Amino acid sequence: MSETLTLDELKALMSELGMSAAAAKDYHALVAGNIAAASTLEALSYEIPDLPERAWTKPAATDNPLGAWYVKTQIQTSTSGRLAGKTLAIKDNVLISGVPLTMGTEVLEGYVPDEDAVIVQRILAEGGTITGKTVCEAYCFSGGSHTANTGVVRNPHKPTHSAGGSSSGSGVVVANAEVDMAIGCDQGGSIRMPASFCGIVGMKPTHSLVPYTGILGMNPAIDHAGPMTRTVADNALLLEVLAGADGEDSRQNHVPVQAYTRSLQDGIDGLRIGVLREGFGTASSEPEVDEVVRAAATRFATLGVEVREISVPAHSTAGALTLAAIQNVVTSMFDMDGFLIERPDLVPVEFIRRQRAWRQHTDSLPPNLKSVLLTAKWMQKKHGNVWAAKAKQQIRALRAAYDQALSDLDALLLPTTPMKATPLPGADASVVEQVGAALGPLLNTSPFNNTHHPAISLPCGLVDDLPIGLMLVGGHFEETVLYRLAYAFEQSRT
Repeated sequence: MSETLTLDELKALMSELGMSAAAAKDYHALVAGNIAAASTLEALSYEIPDLPERAWTKPAATDNPLGAWYVKTQIQTSTSGRLAGKTLAIKDNVLISGVPLTMGTEVLEGYVPDEDAVIVQRILAEGGTITGKTVCEAYCFSGGSHTANTGVVRNPHKPTHSAGGSSSGSGVVVANAEVDMAIGCDQGGSIRMPASFCGIVGMKPTHSLVPYTGILGMNPAIDHAGPMTRTVADNALLLEVLAGADGEDSRQNHVPVQAYTRSLQDGIDGLRIGVLREGFGTASSEPEVDEVVRAAATRFATLGVEVREISVPAHSTAGALTLAAIQNVVTSMFDMDGFLIERPDLVPVEFIRRQRAWRQHTDSLPPNLKSVLLTAKWMQKKHGNVWAAKAKQQIRALRAAYDQALSDLDALLLPTTPMKATPLPGADASVVEQVGAALGPLLNTSPFNNTHHPAISLPCGLVDDLPIGLMLVGGHFEETVLYRLAYAFEQSRT
């Protein structure tokens, strides 16, 4: 049945847009005809490959004490391949056909995708077994682990503390040895922050290296997917499976893929690391975290790496760019209901239908998301997209500043998060406390989502029985260099 438009509805729209309604009857015939033609799309279908039935269960609380699992599965389509014998968990913003997806929010409750993300296809084709989907933070907007609609996700080292976010569940099940590997997605640090807090290895690859087809994101300019593992070797192996163009993701253009696992044996003699001064001693830095990461830098020097301190002043103000660019995220996820209007990439129609309902759930959104929405709406109201445009200019300058530093170095080194895992906010925590726990850990990680440099977090010590993560940042598509450095460091500690 075609859609209809009444004359009164049209007059109301004209008034809303500041138009005179003098010629409303003429416009009614034109616009109603356009709408009737467009509405014929409702009767058309998109051919989707038939996939087998997939069983899933929601784990009982007793089987999920840290709150990390959303659903459990047992999906395997091949017994051979590079991931044969490996178990994997998939973050709950990644499409798996027949398995529910919420992206951490009640808005999407009941959504069951009918397609597999490309990375899921690649994992299964290489013999991996998907044993479940892990909890992620509401709309993936938190660096803490207290905003998902299913409840808090607890740190495996100290359950009263945050596991980091937004790939909170993935960080926990890897650290807890419940799976061998997990998928994380990273828009501001969401792979690296839980890797840091949980004490595992997390790689945010170069932007576009891993296809995002079939993954719900924030905005194509900052969306990254990557591996979370206990060892560097497993991390490199999983990236080998995930990486490469898929012919669908419009961000991918001549994506260079390398033999990441073979590079681990290449050694690190003569490589050069710059200890990034502005990553330390910030207003939110904990001195003991800085101390452990600086000690790790010294260890690299004993392994034959040239280590020196460098300065990239723009890093100190990079957080403002993330805030200014938040308008792009809000436009994509909320104003456009998740539809990528500026790109040809497919977005699931049923997801779009369900995401429209966010407007009826605004008061139940977590405080960090409310604060972001309010910030973006104020910017739009007062300045249009001027601040977002300025942010794009400055991101280009920030990228150039890091590139200049890396022109004489192989990697930058800094704390992944300025602090160790923070206590989970209590039931009586104020809005300010909840937002601080969600957004505080992003300081060092988010700049590299904007500039697209690859960055890996690896554990380098403990403070108060909580892991500390160091981050290595490399040149675009130089993941092999980061893996060589991370592997040598890891082996030196075993």
